[in-house]
Amino acid sequence: MGVYEKLGVRTMINAVGNGTAAGGSIMRPEVFAAMEDASRSFVRLPELLQKAGRRVAELAGVEAAFITAGAAAGVTVAVAACMTGKDDAKVHQLPNTDGMKDEVIIQVMQRNYYELMIRLAGARLIEVGLANRTYPWHIEAAINEQTAAIVHFVAYSPPQDLPVENVIEIAHKHGLPVIVDAAAEFPPFSNLRRYADMGADLTIFSGGKGLRGPQSSGLILGREDLIEACTMHSSPNHGVGRPPKVGKEEIIGLVTALELFASEEFSQAELNSYEERTAYIVEALSHTPGIVAYRETAPPSSFSELSGAAPEGVPLAHVEWEEAIIPKSKEEVRQELAEGSPGIMAAFSPKGISLAPHTMQPGEERIVAERVAQLLSTQE
Repeated sequence: MGVYEKLGVRTMINAVGNGTAAGGSIMRPEVFAAMEDASRSFVRLPELLQKAGRRVAELAGVEAAFITAGAAAGVTVAVAACMTGKDDAKVHQLPNTDGMKDEVIIQVMQRNYYELMIRLAGARLIEVGLANRTYPWHIEAAINEQTAAIVHFVAYSPPQDLPVENVIEIAHKHGLPVIVDAAAEFPPFSNLRRYADMGADLTIFSGGKGLRGPQSSGLILGREDLIEACTMHSSPNHGVGRPPKVGKEEIIGLVTALELFASEEFSQAELNSYEERTAYIVEALSHTPGIVAYRETAPPSSFSELSGAAPEGVPLAHVEWEEAIIPKSKEEVRQELAEGSPGIMAAFSPKGISLAPHTMQPGEERIVAERVAQLLSTQE
């Protein structure tokens, strides 16, 4: 009996993507092995964090790096670092912000649940822009002597938003740091430095999504002085980032996952496996009467209604059908997939369902294709 079965928890086939509520990702065997090895010894955590951060920065091609307990925790720690710098008194004063810069600017169209992570540090959220457009002067007008940083959420940035490149330009003109939350923007590996190359001061990634590291891990990449301030706020130190501590096993697991993806051969093999699973589903379903199946490329993550939880650029299998011939709505099909055995999590496409291959395990594409064909069969 498996560990989940003992608890009465159903396991699922994940054809949606790396959402936290779906369990993040499936770690590679190499990551498991490294974490098990790490669990056998005691170490000084500050030394491990420092040297692991140095290794991550080297792999990613950025100035400095810090490993934290997930991307959401990274937002809180990054905001705190921008408010206090490396001032010990201010670090220990938070979340009380009396006497320090505590305003953080966000475009109103990017408002989302993760803005709570900004406020958790003690910062005040300053919304700018209109419901359907942000202009440069919106941000310019909001900047004052109390502004500590500007935060840009990639996954919640619609096309009408001011692009991050323009946000960085405006912020730096006023000497302000920009924090980019790019939690789910992996792969490709080059994305780890994409925003730093644009000039972002801190960029945050999840360790437990496309990177296939431990779910309770994340990365903050960027300026060395701000990374040092992030360290001051985080475990084993005593700042606002102390509660979401990351353990030695997660640190080693995330470094190992990064080392795997740093290999161009490994990264390409992963991408090839996504294409193969997608091609199998499309081919298998193309022989089912009444069904149209085709390959699509996941759009930017801000188009979540079209991409599910798939990173931009990965292949997706879209499945559509004529409800006049197959009298089932896409909502019904998704529900039936989830309630079947095994349960299959699927996302919506504009006219049907979308199946993401990057979170399927080898062979699961066959189960998924068979189940979808059964549900949409016109045969009695």
